[in-house]
Amino acid sequence: MKTSPDVIEAAPAADGPPSATLGGDNKRSIEQIALLLFIVVPFVALVAAVPLAWGRGVSWLDLGLLVAMYYIGCHGITIGFHRYFTHGSFKAKRPLRIALAVAGSLAVEGPVVRWVADHRRHHRFSDAEGDPHSPWRFGETLPALMKGLWWAHIAWMFDEERTPQQKYAPDLIRDPAIRGISRHFLAFTILSLAIPPLVGGLVTMSWWGAATAFFWGSLVRVALLHHVTWSINSICHAAGKRPFKSRDKSGNVWWLAVLSCGESWHNLHHADPTSARHGVMKGQIDSSARLIRWFEQLGWATDVRWPDAARIESRRHSAEADAA
Repeated sequence: MKTSPDVIEAAPAADGPPSATLGGDNKRSIEQIALLLFIVVPFVALVAAVPLAWGRGVSWLDLGLLVAMYYIGCHGITIGFHRYFTHGSFKAKRPLRIALAVAGSLAVEGPVVRWVADHRRHHRFSDAEGDPHSPWRFGETLPALMKGLWWAHIAWMFDEERTPQQKYAPDLIRDPAIRGISRHFLAFTILSLAIPPLVGGLVTMSWWGAATAFFWGSLVRVALLHHVTWSINSICHAAGKRPFKSRDKSGNVWWLAVLSCGESWHNLHHADPTSARHGVMKGQIDSSARLIRWFEQLGWATDVRWPDAARIESRRHSAEADAA
């Protein structure tokens, strides 16, 4: 299966793309309104979280649900949508393939086919014309960069033009299971938001327990994960150290590593997109790579593209970059 954005150039099918591609190449107004709601409502919850936590609005159960759901969705994105479906960093047995698509869908970041198509396009044109979310889109002056950071973080998702999925993700469209998961993204969104209040209500046997679990485990969790993921598009393409050679401005941002499950070691990723490990230097935490290693040991993942010393060194700017 070819998954590299450099080789996927399939022409659209003569009879049009399957329904799982979720529409044509322009976003409808209703989709943009729904997207706005999914951004604004969780963000308001995130803003309200601090004063609420100061009182009696949070419990250990709420925090446990937040952390558990956060890292299920985060690893679904980083391991599934990103390293596996987008870049083919390893091969997965069928049950793992489907589980990764479902886990990524629980992150509420869009259907898997659309997510992968956007990201493959991003790598093809990274920080150049055609990149759907480069912070350098408007230039390199400070005002232009501020505008670009806003574009890369959120605004690009409201662009009417949509990445042609038949061109950038034909392999996923051809898979009936993945196509079905992508098409039923709304159902997985509802499930993702419903799990915390259901667990919270059953454990506490109270509506209050369900309400606080929904606030923390659903709304705050989604908002936090969204902004961490979007920060990879914005912050990690405008700041951070760049010890490795890449044709863009991707950088390593250490303070996002734990929350991003290793994705913020972004410079190495753009220097070597198919690598299953992004944090390759000493002390660089990459929980996604650790889980892929466990999947490999269990026999669920094969042909993992682990970086070796020679491969890493060939991508360094210079020996002095070891200190970066």
